[in-house]
Amino acid sequence: MKKIVSNRIVIIDALRGFALGGVALVHMTEQYIASAPTDNLMEITNNTFDNILGGVIGFFIIGKFFALFSILFGLSFFIQMDSAYKRGENFAGRFLWRVFLLFIIGYGHQIFYKGDILTIYALLAPFLIPFYKMKNKQILLVAGIFLISIPRFVSYAILGTESAFGFPSFMDFNNEVNVAYINTLKEGRLIDVFSVNATQGMLQKMDFQIGFIGRFYLTFGYFLIGLWLGKIGLFQNLEENLTMVKKWLKRTLIFFIVALLITGGLFAVSRQPVDFKSWIHVLGINAYDWSNIGLTAIILCSFILIYMKDRGEKILSFFAPYGRMALTNYVLQSIIGTSILFGWGLGYLGKLHTSYLFVMAIVLIIIQTLVSKIWLTHFRYGPLEWLWRSATLGKLQPFRK
Repeated sequence: MKKIVSNRIVIIDALRGFALGGVALVHMTEQYIASAPTDNLMEITNNTFDNILGGVIGFFIIGKFFALFSILFGLSFFIQMDSAYKRGENFAGRFLWRVFLLFIIGYGHQIFYKGDILTIYALLAPFLIPFYKMKNKQILLVAGIFLISIPRFVSYAILGTESAFGFPSFMDFNNEVNVAYINTLKEGRLIDVFSVNATQGMLQKMDFQIGFIGRFYLTFGYFLIGLWLGKIGLFQNLEENLTMVKKWLKRTLIFFIVALLITGGLFAVSRQPVDFKSWIHVLGINAYDWSNIGLTAIILCSFILIYMKDRGEKILSFFAPYGRMALTNYVLQSIIGTSILFGWGLGYLGKLHTSYLFVMAIVLIIIQTLVSKIWLTHFRYGPLEWLWRSATLGKLQPFRK
């Protein structure tokens, strides 16, 4: 029994670290612009290998590891609420305070990097509270509504591809607002980047989240899946649930292939440049999101099955320290990445091949993981984790071991 409990804790940390690694790869290879690339972004031309590598990252990583990270947030919510419930405590009020603090941390991260996800998590998290006591079927039903993107259809019917806040269309990559933003990242001072990300950047991010891209709705759907995984006790009883995980893997593989075929068919039928000005394009991106959901499930199931083998556990546990300090590492990797790329730092934005950025991301992940491992031999939490926990409980928590 002790072995099962230990494995559950480590595998969650390892999976969170693994997901965070994928997020780091995406952000670094996208050069932390969190915006549509303009024609004047790149000062060099990527070679064939760079383009292939970019395609591989786009197909296997973009949209999948953010999903894993979001699922784990929902799982963490369940663990916190369930632990409090078993102690006879009502954690809802403290949880609201906790996500308010997360928003503050996220906003601090936002001014460095417009693509911050912590503020979005904090805005969505309070809506998880009523779902803790709901039945599993009800949770899955609501998750399905969000994951098939019914809210996206409503948003598209109202706004199309236009901004909810008066900015040029997201699809117009070379509009003057986007060009000015990229130039600020390339040439601006730190205070200039802070200023544009704190205001315009936040609103443009919300456009991306609630518009036809629909990340806001997908994220909440993933939260609910994580909550459901907690309620069915997947990680509490991994050895007993392995047969179920294997069935999920087979079914999601079929779902993934079917979703890809539907995606290809819809875009082929349109026979027009993809500009998302027609419903068929919106249906196409929706089907592509289904393929992302399927591949995310394949990655999750494969990770679990590999981890439960002795050799797999030794390899994948490497990510556990990285995952235990996920908040600190997530914010820190953005600060490091932007300091290398943006004009206020070394100024390499648009000057590096995708392959170089990929290698830089791998090196950063390895260094952060090794530093996290050393740090956690001396301290109970990462710096931001400790600060967040102390502020949540209203008193300084033990820090050193």
